Amino acid sequence: MIDVYAAAGTFADQHKLAVDLATAVMTIEQVPNIPMFRKNTAAFVHDLPAGSLSNVDGDGTYVRVQVLTNAGALDRGKQLEVVKQLTEIIATAAEDPSLVERTWVLLTEAPEGGWGLKGHANTNAELVAAARAEIASLGQS
Repeated sequence: MIDVYAAAGTFADQHKLAVDLATAVMTIEQVPNIPMFRKNTAAFVHDLPAGSLSNVDGDGTYVRVQVLTNAGALDRGKQLEVVKQLTEIIATAAEDPSLVERTWVLLTEAPEGGWGLKGHANTNAELVAAARAEIASLGQS
């Protein structure tokens, strides 16, 4: 799950931004391209009212991106790539290359058993088993 927080009006096409962010995370995670992951890798773009965001100096032209994955989904290389690519996507979507300097990306992990899907708090093993079952039902290898 990806949450983006920015001042209202930062992004002209929020839907495209959400698709681009979700696609990037799914690609970097290297999960199978199956409905389970396509339907459950999503981005939410939150507009903040004017004046509701500021650093110490009063600058409110920042973007905060929080990425939540299951525990252990991102090794160090994937962490670096997620931060790099999502920052670039944000700046491109805002049509503001300088936003690379003002985009914060926070990587967080759901604890074991803390990834709720279809009304069940899944462990990593349960998520893997569900993915394998879906792959088998789709006839993929």
